[in-house]
Parts: sequence; C-alpha cells; structure tokens
Amino acid sequence: MKLKLFLLLFLFFIPGLFGQVEYETFLEGATVTSVAEEEGYLWVATYGQGIYRYSFEEDKWINFSTKSGNLDTDLFYAIEVNKDYVWAGATEGLFIYNKKRQKWSKRKFAQGGQFGNWIRTLKYDPQQNVLWIGRFRNVTRLDVRRRRYVDINRQQGKDQKSNNIKAIAFDGDSLVWFGTESGVHVYDKRKKYNDKSAWKYFTNKKRGFKEEGKTVSISSILFEGNRIWFGTDEFTSTKDPSFNIGGIYIFDRRLDWQKISKINGLADNGIYALARTGNYIWAGVYSFDKERNTERGRGLYLINRNTLKVREVDLNSLKVKTSSFLTFYFDGINMWIGTSDGLLKIKVFNPLAKLPKNDRRVNG
Repeated sequence: MKLKLFLLLFLFFIPGLFGQVEYETFLEGATVTSVAEEEGYLWVATYGQGIYRYSFEEDKWINFSTKSGNLDTDLFYAIEVNKDYVWAGATEGLFIYNKKRQKWSKRKFAQGGQFGNWIRTLKYDPQQNVLWIGRFRNVTRLDVRRRRYVDINRQQGKDQKSNNIKAIAFDGDSLVWFGTESGVHVYDKRKKYNDKSAWKYFTNKKRGFKEEGKTVSISSILFEGNRIWFGTDEFTSTKDPSFNIGGIYIFDRRLDWQKISKINGLADNGIYALARTGNYIWAGVYSFDKERNTERGRGLYLINRNTLKVREVDLNSLKVKTSSFLTFYFDGINMWIGTSDGLLKIKVFNPLAKLPKNDRRVNG
C-alpha cells in the first residue's frame, strides 16, 4: 500500500503520466467556492451559477438558481449540510434548504451594518448540533434544534478586521478556530460562548506568525498531528508592500513557527485553501497584482508534511483550463477541488489518507 501511494503521488510530478491517475471534471465554466457532502449527495456552491446537488446513485446534477426559479441569487461563498438542512452563505444572508419541505428560505441579520449579511464561511458541528456562521462582521452561532441565532462580536479594541471572519475549523472535540483578516480566535466550546475566558486571540504580534507583515489575514486552517497550518492572504500595494504578505505558516502549538512561501517553491504567496491526504498537504496558490488590485491563480501544489518539500502539480497533464484552485473537500477516497472553471475530482489511492468526516472539508 505504501508503494502504491508513493507511485501515485510521484505521478503528479512527472509530465505526461498524470493520465494514469483517475480524475474527472464537472460543471465546466462555474466558479466553485465550496463543497459539502451528505449520504448519497454532493452539494456545490458557486459564485455565479447558484447551487448544485449531485446524486451519486443517479449520476445526476440538479441546479438551484435564479435561472431555475428556486433561488433569488446565484452568488454563494459557502455551503454546509446536515440530515435536515442545507445552509448556503451569500452576500445577502443565509439561505436555508429544508429537505423535508424541499423549499429554500432566507435569513438576514440586523447586526453588522452594511456588510453584516455577507457570509463567507460555514461550519456545522454535529456533536453539538450547532452551525457556526462566519460573516464579514460577527460570528453567528445557530442552535439548529432550537432555531436560535446568537450574534457574537469578536472585535478586538478598534481593530474591525479582527471581527471579519474568513475561515472556521474544528480542532478535536473541544476547540473551534476562527480565522479573520487580522488574526485567529480560538473558542473552547466546553464553556459558554459568552464566557470571556472561553476565547483567545492570536495575531502576528508577540512572536505569532513569525511577526511578519503589518497584519495577517487567515484564508484556511488545517490540523495535522501536533501542528496547525495556516493559509494566509497576499494583499499588498506599492504604498504598503508589507500589509498582508501571505504564505503558509506552520505552528507547533508551543513557540515554534515555520513558513512556506515563494522562497520555498510556491509560485507566489497568496493561499486560497489547504487540505490534507496522508503525508501531503494540498495548496491552492494565487498572486496579488499590486497595480490592478486583483488576484490571479498560480496553480496547485503538494507539500510533504514531513520534509516540507514543495512540488507543483502538472496542470497540463490534468487538462484543466484554470490555475485558480479555490476550495478542497476530501471524501476519504476522492479529492474534490473547486476551481474558477468547474469542479475537479481526483481519486487518491491511499487508505492512510482517510480522515474523520468532520476534518475533511476545508473552506477557501
């Protein structure tokens, strides 16, 4: 089995041999922002074409969108699912699909001002039956059984960016991490959410994130062993070249920080998303154009989590039309990759790569 895994991953780096690996593409032309799974179905959020549901048994796609007449927006950033509901985050609030009634509804939020209804990430906790909603302003905790929403303002002092939520990840059974545009909150869910002692906040000060850059914007959070991997945004300008310098930071939960960036072999320092299979970390990389203030996808990379060696995936062999890899979802066998031009599925022949269900999805 170890030999098979080695051969598979080795094929990623040999031009012309990637065709031996099983992969498929779906939803060509769609900008795929988030992927979630329930038994028998895959749910896909897109920015521009609404939401898709794929039936594994029927091999059939169903679209929910303005074109289909069952949604009043097509612009979605995140999707999450449990046995009763599907939740999708948009700029206009939270969209909720009741499976029993087969009907969509919308929830808007009063707090947070103009951007309070821009939902950028979602994470469902089956242990507590709670949906965490990451908004441009505030975190919202939804008690699904009681249908009770609680808004939590995590602004630190005058730093509004500390309350702009971009990523949510579960760390074992007790901790929830919330990545923001200027650092990361850690919540101990064994305590009440309104207990101040349940929360901690880390920035790029006091040795955090190697104390690099003016601030640090977290795009993705990944746990492996005793380490935490943080994908960060690149956002700089000629006037402020050190604002968000980007890169991947690795924290050993004590004091040691390591970094992977353009210096180590990435095409550039912007990170869309991270995921893990076995001994490899997957990373979607982008560049930020200082003159045009735009992002440009720069490819897909695999990082050996033991040696930290970086290898670029041969996109020509994959036959994809884009270099923007925005989100990952690993179902235990296949890595589903949301891109700016559809959904890519790569079969990973690695029994050691299987992770607990709650750890499989990584938001971009």
